[in-house]
Amino acid sequence: MDSARDLLVALARRYAFSDLGALTSDAEVAEVCEFGHRLLSLDAEDFAAAARVVPADLRRRARACHMPQTPREQPRGALESLRPAYGLLLEVIAARWHRRELSPMIAAVHIASEYLPLLAFEPYLGHAGDPARWPEGLSATGSRFGVIGDRECDHTKAEQSATNRTLRVSIEPGEGWRAYFDRQHSQVAGALAVCVASCRNPCTAMDWIKPDARSDLQAAARTALAFAETPLVRLRHAAPVGHGFGVPSPEEVLEAWERSRAALAKHPIGTAALEDDGFPLPGMASLFSAAAGAEIRPATLLRGVSEHIVQLLRRG
Repeated sequence: MDSARDLLVALARRYAFSDLGALTSDAEVAEVCEFGHRLLSLDAEDFAAAARVVPADLRRRARACHMPQTPREQPRGALESLRPAYGLLLEVIAARWHRRELSPMIAAVHIASEYLPLLAFEPYLGHAGDPARWPEGLSATGSRFGVIGDRECDHTKAEQSATNRTLRVSIEPGEGWRAYFDRQHSQVAGALAVCVASCRNPCTAMDWIKPDARSDLQAAARTALAFAETPLVRLRHAAPVGHGFGVPSPEEVLEAWERSRAALAKHPIGTAALEDDGFPLPGMASLFSAAAGAEIRPATLLRGVSEHIVQLLRRG
């Protein structure tokens, strides 16, 4: 390195925003680094809190991935559409892979698995699972959705509790709303997939979906449920074996993903995982696109933050 600045530029290009923010004496650079670190850490609660020193385009794109912190907050961000958030997830997964930060990479994959059913439901709901906008049909006569203790319902006790809560959380204060998203919203996503894809005793909860569209949604939801059970996602809960602290090696990750692709290929939509789409885990971007019914490619938010920081470091 020719200078301390060259070191800082190298850190920016590696997306080492936390380290760079701690080393720099430039307050503006430090604020942009904090923004970049939130993105890399998938801290979706604070995406909308970016300082004005962050370029407007980056702030706008981050807000599209932001999770509203009150029932009435506008814009609705990730509750309006999960597609921008999945673009960011793909970018984070790729960045973590290239940095060989495999534990947080698997954590990002796990997050993607939890909300994949809502990505599949989005074209039919007209939003991405906003509790303030659930269709009235979920509570139609004969529906068991959100009915706690109904033994005919295939939902687990935790899912019944979460679905019951989601039908009324939009009238709760902000504290209750945030607690729901911290603990229960991902369970609602899985519960919806069960309703349309694997329920053994169907009720009227899904009758609001047009019959000619139901087969496509069913296929996407089954793929989402299958993804959650793949060897790759299960690495999130793997016991420590052979390498300490349970952190998988790159070889273990690739091997788990290959087994996951083979399992997913048993489903019509899951065959998208077999595509060689150029993603570090080949086929993952194609799989998310197929489940969403729309193209989803890795975002360029982290890259944009990196490039802006480099410009700041080189100014003057």
